[in-house]
Amino acid sequence: MSHDLTDAKQLFTTVTNDGKLVLSIEPYAVPEPKDHEVVVQMEAVPINPSDLGLLLSPAQMDTIRSETVDGHPALVADVDPAMMRIFASRKGKKLAAGNEGAGKVVAAGASDAAQALLGKTVTIVGGEMYRTHRVMPAMMCVPLPEGAAAKEGASLFVNPMTAQGFINTMRAEGHEGLVHTAAASNLGQMLAKLCVKEGIPLVAIVRSDAQKKILTDLGITHVLDSTKDGFMPSLVDALAETGATLGFDAIGGGKMASYILTAMEQAAAKRGAEFSVYGSPIHKQVYIYGRLDTGETILGGGLGLYWGVGGWLLTPHLEKVGMERMMEMRMFAVQERNGIFNSAYSSEISLMDMINPEIAKDYDKKATGEKVLVNPSL
Repeated sequence: MSHDLTDAKQLFTTVTNDGKLVLSIEPYAVPEPKDHEVVVQMEAVPINPSDLGLLLSPAQMDTIRSETVDGHPALVADVDPAMMRIFASRKGKKLAAGNEGAGKVVAAGASDAAQALLGKTVTIVGGEMYRTHRVMPAMMCVPLPEGAAAKEGASLFVNPMTAQGFINTMRAEGHEGLVHTAAASNLGQMLAKLCVKEGIPLVAIVRSDAQKKILTDLGITHVLDSTKDGFMPSLVDALAETGATLGFDAIGGGKMASYILTAMEQAAAKRGAEFSVYGSPIHKQVYIYGRLDTGETILGGGLGLYWGVGGWLLTPHLEKVGMERMMEMRMFAVQERNGIFNSAYSSEISLMDMINPEIAKDYDKKATGEKVLVNPSL
């Protein structure tokens, strides 16, 4: 290789057998790329909620501290003994993390496809991104336009593909509009902009006036604050007006899915659906795709009998739509990287910062408008 890769490092997350969570920074021996592979020097890796599930979800955050573990700098936290059963399959396993990112191709295999990427800034996905260098198949690297910074390509997979996936699902299942919870998130703002562009009715559910303003400024008409009095009647009115019968719920636990289905049933009646003792004949569906509330999902009465609640994950969805559609979605994400799918970051940190207890507490908050970018090359 012509590029110096001798000081490469990576982050590991481990649940130990004695009930500790360890995030450690360790040396990484970068393998020689095969003919069809390239080596990407990572310059921009976001911390997504899906990443936090692997990074810090086992941790009791009030116990985090800095230690040296097996000679490596590390963040250590206690795991609640009651939660160890959930993480039993992780015990003793060092796991790499980071779903997506971007960087510069600094070494390449002998194939024409690999050599064509040498020196280019690319956006990539495939896990194990919290490291200074990532070896990838050339076919999985999407080049950014000439002159584009790595930061522009850091978050072009998880959220942009999810937003597009929600709309794929809506169209495939024959719905007319969407409901989205935690709707002022980075993903929620992308979905809002995409719905405006596509003319898709969206009912957005938030929890504060500040979050409501974010979405109304993007042109969303129906933005409802679930903490306010009158939330349910307003939700019924919005659903009756838009005809939305498909919801995507990031909250998961509690009664939000039930509220949405109940309001959809009442909205169907308001729109003139034929009466039946079994409820309206309009199919109502909520997909849970996140667990901001890790408690039980509670469903009440008044839903009718024509409804569904299920889980939604990006990877199975992409497998379902196929490689051709997936690549169309990825190219559209690159095209709209500074528009619909632009991500704003509140801070930029290094790999070592990721194991700083105070910084970890900040990026674990998952606060709206505080998306953190990691630059492993710092």
